[in-house]
Amino acid sequence: MNVEMTRRNLLKGIGLGAGAAVLSPLLDHRALAGGNAQRANPKRVVFVIQSNGFLQEHAVPTGIVRTVHNPMHTTARVIDESLRNKDFHPALEALTPFKNRIGLIQNLSNRIAYSDHSCRFGVLGCAPKNDAHGPSVDQLVADALPAPFKHVALGYSESGDCYHISASAARRPVPIIASPLDAFRSLFGTTTEAGVRSFDTRTNILDFMAGDAARSRTALAGAERQKLDSYVSSFETLRDRQASLLAMRDAMRRNAPRLNEAALADRPNASTILTAHFDIAAAALIAGMTNVVTLVSGGNDFGKWPELGVPDLHGLGHGATFEGRTWSENFTRIRQFHTRLIAELAGKLQAVREGNGTMLDNTVIIYQSDSADGHHPSCYNNPMVVLGNLGGTLRTDGRYLEFPGYTHPGHRTMASFYCTLLHAVGAPRDRFGSDDVRIATDNQRGPIRELLS
Repeated sequence: MNVEMTRRNLLKGIGLGAGAAVLSPLLDHRALAGGNAQRANPKRVVFVIQSNGFLQEHAVPTGIVRTVHNPMHTTARVIDESLRNKDFHPALEALTPFKNRIGLIQNLSNRIAYSDHSCRFGVLGCAPKNDAHGPSVDQLVADALPAPFKHVALGYSESGDCYHISASAARRPVPIIASPLDAFRSLFGTTTEAGVRSFDTRTNILDFMAGDAARSRTALAGAERQKLDSYVSSFETLRDRQASLLAMRDAMRRNAPRLNEAALADRPNASTILTAHFDIAAAALIAGMTNVVTLVSGGNDFGKWPELGVPDLHGLGHGATFEGRTWSENFTRIRQFHTRLIAELAGKLQAVREGNGTMLDNTVIIYQSDSADGHHPSCYNNPMVVLGNLGGTLRTDGRYLEFPGYTHPGHRTMASFYCTLLHAVGAPRDRFGSDDVRIATDNQRGPIRELLS
C-alpha cells in the first residue's frame, strides 16, 4: 500500500458540492466553499489492548530505577524523567524511532475493575468487569471525533472474549470483528466490482425507505409520529454514511489493504490475523473512514502463539517456559511482536502529510493490557505506552511518568487518564466510570495536569 502521499492528493478529483458536509472529517486545511476559513486537522485515537498483563519492567527504560514494585509502598512525589539518552527495555525497542513522541506511564490504578484475569469491560470502562455500566472511553472519544465509521473495532481471541472490551452503553457490548476478511468487506467492500453493485443496491433501498417513512409521517400524530421519527432518523443516518462513503470511494480504493493468503486461510494463526487487522486499521485511518480504532489482542483466554514459539499464553502467565526460553524472555518476545505492529502503524501515519505536518502529529496510540499489570493482576498499576500528543493537546513527548502508589497523596487512576483524554479530544468531563471508595475523590476526578497541555 502506497502511503507516501498527501491527504489532499488522496481526495483529488472529489468535488466539494453536496459532499462537502460528509467529507468534513477528511478535509485538511482546505478552504470551505464560499469562505477562506481553514478547517483544523482531525484528531485520531487508537487503543491497543493486549491480554495477559503488561509487565511493569517493560515500561521502565534504562537509567531509571523503578521506585515501587509494591504499589502500596512508595514515595509521595511524581517521578517525571526525560527519555532522552535512555534506552527502552528490549520488549519496547521497536518503538525507539518514536521515543521523543512517547510517554511511559506507571502507577495509574484501576482497582474498581479488579479481576483474577482480564478486566474485560473494566479496562476501557473503569467499572466492574462483567457488565458494561455505560459507554467505554473509546465510544465517548468516537462521539467527539465523527467520521463515516464512528468506531472500528478489530481483534483476535481463541474464545471470543475480545468482545467483552468495548461497550456503547450499559449492557451493550460493541461487536469486535475477528475475521480480517469480514473486516475488509465491511470497510472496503465498495472498492470491488461486486461490492459496488451491492453498495448501490443498498443505497437505493435506503433512499426509498427514508423517503417512504418521511411521507408516512404526515398521516400520523402524537406518539406514533415520534416513534416513526426515530426510524426516519435511523434510515437517514445510514443513507448519509452511504453518501459519505460514495464520496470517498477514490480514497478508499487508493488505500485498501491487500490481505495476504495466510490471512485468508481457513484457520490463520494469531499473528497473521493481528497483522492484517493493523493493516486494515491503518488503511481506514489514512482514507479518513474513521478516527477511532480499538485493536484487541487476546482476551480472557489469552490466546495461543505457537508461530512465535509460545503455544500457551495462560501457561506462560503461570511461569511456564517454552523452547528453552524463560517466562520473561517469552513475555518479551510476545511484546516485541505487538510493538513492531504499533511501530509500523505509527510509521504509516507519519508517512502521510497533513497540514504542516503528518497524520501522526494529530494521533495518539494508547497501548495497555486488559489484565493491567499481570496475568493475575493487582490493578494497582496499569503500565501504559502513549505514543503521540494528539495535535499538541497531550504532554506525552519523551517522558517517563510514575505517579505515587495506591491511596497515597497524588495517586491517580485510569479514570483520571480517560478524563484527560476526553478533555484532549474536546469532550471534557471530570468523572468517568465508577469511583474507588478507597481513594480520595480528587485523585480520581478531572484530568491529570501532568499530561494535559
